[in-house]
Amino acid sequence: MNTLVKLEITRTLRNKKFMFFSVVYPTMLYLIFVATNQGDQVIAGTGLTFKALYMVSMASFGAITAVLMGNSERIAKEREKGWVRQLRLTTLPGRGYVLAKIASAAVVSLPSIVVVFLAAALVKGVRFEAWQWLALTGAIWAGSLVFAALGVAIGYIASGDAVRPITMIIYFGLSMLGGLWWPSAIFPQWLQNIAEWLPTHAYAGLGQAIEIGNAPGAKDVAILAVYFLVFAGGAAWLYRKDTLKA
Repeated sequence: MNTLVKLEITRTLRNKKFMFFSVVYPTMLYLIFVATNQGDQVIAGTGLTFKALYMVSMASFGAITAVLMGNSERIAKEREKGWVRQLRLTTLPGRGYVLAKIASAAVVSLPSIVVVFLAAALVKGVRFEAWQWLALTGAIWAGSLVFAALGVAIGYIASGDAVRPITMIIYFGLSMLGGLWWPSAIFPQWLQNIAEWLPTHAYAGLGQAIEIGNAPGAKDVAILAVYFLVFAGGAAWLYRKDTLKA
């Protein structure tokens, strides 16, 4: 499995277009949105300035891009090209393939987080204690595993031609409704009630709690844990189902 993880990481880092959209693009969005808004304005219902709140949002958005888009499209194409079928001829177990995809995606999501943080600190003057920077990095990085598992599941549901539009709908839908693009506090109450149970809302909540000096909320952690088990379990089941078809 270690060999497969190394291979996946190397392939991803060589994909310049993918690295642009997962690392550079979220940072550009962060700088543009903060420049066109009052960065030091405190957002109602959060206790955070716009530039601090949006830093977590775009770091999370970049991490989701890296793990969700990368996994879903790559797996769908590998299935069509017969690569997955070849792997089944090796001693690699099904759970090893799923875990390798999740692990490799998590590794390449780290630059997405760090680059946004650097832009926020160096360009926009966002300041936190050292422990908060470390906790923010760890929480957002660990939370991205949920969406890495979702990417694996989508890769087994969709065909090579359909995987991109399906992933994009899920990707932008979860990002917008979960409060990554704008604070969910501005939503109508009925939409807030829906948003608070979405994995992206809980994901953003991890970083926002740390920014105000608190530990991540138990509800957010529990929601992400449940979604991870569902997505990872679904991915493993779909892998086995795909194996029976071969």
